[in-house]
Amino acid sequence: MMEEGAYGGGKAGAPFDPLSFVQRPQVILRAVTWLFSVIIFGCISSQGWTKDRTGKETCLYDGDSNACNYGVGISVIAFMASIGFIVGEYFFEQMSSIKTRKHYVMADMGFSGFWSFLYFIGFCYLTNKWSSAPTPPYGVNNMQAAIAFSFFAIFPWAAAAYLAFMRYKQGADQAFAPSYEADPTNMGGYNSYPDATDPEGGYSQPPFTGQPGQPPQSGMQQAPHTRPPRCVRTFFVAQLVSLKH
Repeated sequence: MMEEGAYGGGKAGAPFDPLSFVQRPQVILRAVTWLFSVIIFGCISSQGWTKDRTGKETCLYDGDSNACNYGVGISVIAFMASIGFIVGEYFFEQMSSIKTRKHYVMADMGFSGFWSFLYFIGFCYLTNKWSSAPTPPYGVNNMQAAIAFSFFAIFPWAAAAYLAFMRYKQGADQAFAPSYEADPTNMGGYNSYPDATDPEGGYSQPPFTGQPGQPPQSGMQQAPHTRPPRCVRTFFVAQLVSLKH
């Protein structure tokens, strides 16, 4: 399970816990790749060479010195890289910069995937040369062990690349995540629309009882406007007509 911090690491400045560190999957895989690299270059370096009649050293993989050099070379680099990544895991949670963590995760993903591919090439290369080589008087077990562990080393390096990819994906998801969270206690409340009603206890009526467009009522009420009776209007009209004549 990935941790809660940026790119799968804890928060910077947290106290170091040795027990949780050695139980981390990345650290376990690096220890495995370190062990396999020691076995491979140890087997080839110790008994992978023999001297011919002229005293020249030849590789037991069908006399191809490139095969021995290839197996030793990728294993030595894998040995140093495994130590470097273990140290990097120690400092990973102390990296306060998200960009630094991103660059480390990308380097881990790229290198681990590439070295898994190189070990696959090495396994095929050594197997091909060993199948066509004559049986040497000594060093058979070492040569076969180097081939076997070249095959085994493919998987921890591929697994390390996968974990680095998961870290990178987690960090990318956090970069595009919203910076706020919904308030779980907000179950309704005031609706910002003036004509909407809230059945859960919000405003169901406008705050003022007056009709729209009507001025607010003051403390004194105005008397209603009434028209004079019809007979009074008729009298005034008749008087105005008589005055004209």
